[in-house]
Amino acid sequence: MRWLTFVVLFVVSFGLGASLAPDGPLRIDRPAVAAFDHGPWLPVSQRIAPADSAVVAVPRWRPGLRAARTYASRRTGFNSFAVRTPRRLYGYRGRTTTRSASVVKAMLMVAYLNHSSVRGRRLNGADRALIGPMIQRSDNGAASQVRNLVGNGALVRLARRVGMREFTPSLVWGTTRISARDQTKLFLNIDRFVVQRHRSYAMRLLGSIVPNQRWGIARDRPPGWALYFKGGWVRGTENQVGLLRRGKRRVAVAVFTAGQSAAYGRETEREVARRLLRGLTRDSIPR
Repeated sequence: MRWLTFVVLFVVSFGLGASLAPDGPLRIDRPAVAAFDHGPWLPVSQRIAPADSAVVAVPRWRPGLRAARTYASRRTGFNSFAVRTPRRLYGYRGRTTTRSASVVKAMLMVAYLNHSSVRGRRLNGADRALIGPMIQRSDNGAASQVRNLVGNGALVRLARRVGMREFTPSLVWGTTRISARDQTKLFLNIDRFVVQRHRSYAMRLLGSIVPNQRWGIARDRPPGWALYFKGGWVRGTENQVGLLRRGKRRVAVAVFTAGQSAAYGRETEREVARRLLRGLTRDSIPR
């Protein structure tokens, strides 16, 4: 009789996918139970998934390249732009170089914070009084001091580290030659090119440009996305490059103009950026 009871228990346990824990109660294996969740009489292909496992479509985003190109091609003077995501690059005349104007100050900041005399210590008042105004209100005197300290060699090394292909330094920092493609490559991961000790400070500066210099991209920043950018202007040239970031998602945008008045160039930048970034929402996943 005991032998028969043992056989019955064994068969029941085997049929239900049960197992006896050495020092615990009867345990039902999950795979065996899962087979009965929606009725063992249905084939796998016809079983109904639980309501809470429904797949939610994630909006994929691409820049409005065609609309931006059409608009830029109809504007007078020279226009170029680039948009870069972690996976793709989009652009219009993105490899053509133009004078950097103050856009190069972002590179000067990175080179300064990575300098051997700065990278391993806390920033002091003199450091902040130098690079703060250079970025936030585009102080030219501060930029000249920084360039004299780090030298063009530091800019060239940074360009190589980033993987820039069209960068050419100049004796006058404002006439450095840059391309939209190269600058989006820098800005997409600009925080990662700064030594970790000073990374948050660098991003804080790029995110707090004074109001009267927030044109172009800054006027049409997509809701929910943080913007870190630098603009530059010199007679006949208006440039802007920035990083849009939301969590781990990143989009870098550069819009350059030349041969235009300041007002006309800034209007071009704003309208190009608006077309490029159309449809970028809080939930968008850049392709």
